[in-house]
Amino acid sequence: MLKAFRYRLYPTKTQETALLEQLRLCRNLYNCALQERRDAYKKAGKTITGYDQMKHLSEIKEALPEYKGIHSQVLQDVLKRLDKAFKAFFRRIKSGEKPGYPRFQGRDRFDSICYPQSGFSLSDKTAFFSKIGNIRVRLHRPIEGTIKIATIRRECGEWYVSYVCEVEATPLPETGSSVGVDVGTTWFCITSDGEFTQNPRYFQTAMKKLRVAQRSVSRKKNKRSNRRRKAVQHVAKLHRKVSRQRLDFHHRTAVKLVRENDLIAHEGLNVEGMGRGNLARSIHDVGWSQFFSLLSQKAECAARKVIAVDPRYTSQACHQCGHTCKGNRVSQSRFVCMACGHTDNADVNAARNILARALPSVENVGQQVKRPLRSRAHTALAVEPW
Repeated sequence: MLKAFRYRLYPTKTQETALLEQLRLCRNLYNCALQERRDAYKKAGKTITGYDQMKHLSEIKEALPEYKGIHSQVLQDVLKRLDKAFKAFFRRIKSGEKPGYPRFQGRDRFDSICYPQSGFSLSDKTAFFSKIGNIRVRLHRPIEGTIKIATIRRECGEWYVSYVCEVEATPLPETGSSVGVDVGTTWFCITSDGEFTQNPRYFQTAMKKLRVAQRSVSRKKNKRSNRRRKAVQHVAKLHRKVSRQRLDFHHRTAVKLVRENDLIAHEGLNVEGMGRGNLARSIHDVGWSQFFSLLSQKAECAARKVIAVDPRYTSQACHQCGHTCKGNRVSQSRFVCMACGHTDNADVNAARNILARALPSVENVGQQVKRPLRSRAHTALAVEPW
């Protein structure tokens, strides 16, 4: 399996100058390559591939000696990144989606360089990168497996390195448990066992500070002033804090579910489409897509199974008799079946329907995972350290 490890870098002023210069040159290469592709198609109807452009890197180095100070694979990765953007553009055209033509990258939009195969190494206190040197690094946790890719990233004036490593999967012992998970905006998630996880609403909590910071930016009309630049950085740091809080919460919640269950079933939601509705702010704040992605990754590493089921009518169907009717859901939290009279919390009933829909697909491949339903009071889900 591939697993990423992210560490903080502490470059000296000389090394930071070299990193910024490499970012500038790589951004110029990206924009020039994009311009070449666009002009070739407009003027001659010719499509240039990333491989065609890579063949001319040696000529670029001869004409512009400053590019000799950048590792060759870093330059190749820049062109591969552009090629990937064009492939995604054509894929969206074929599927009928909004195309989104690749854009030119501004000074604040190109923040990373990648060593895809070689040119880097790591020790206890320093990280070596070709053409840059040894940079002090803080290894807050041990790295695992074999390092395959290293990516240096600038984030709000700070520098980080991400190592993609090839590691062995570590299956967890079987628990004989299965669970259905219903997600929402009032509660973050509700399980079929009756466990409720609070929705922390990190963005909503930070909105007051963000409003003040955004007003400070809007009042500074000169976009090239140092005061405006500092105000923009302050806004970026507030958004980064919200993002990190949400990511940490998702990690902890996903780890707890994976540790306690062999099978996890959740709704296969169209989060992108839901994020364009009336509840867009709340849906983006809760971050379902990121949570489902982390849940799948952690389950794969632990040899667990995660199944996304069709979410339609899970909140209207009775778990006991199967009667489906809009009137069954009396209120946001109360469910009363109009056929059999079964009463339950609406979200718990939906979570049990989600689990019931997932079990047949497991039985078809000979992996039956059964768990008796527990009657538990509605308590907040205690999150363990991860």
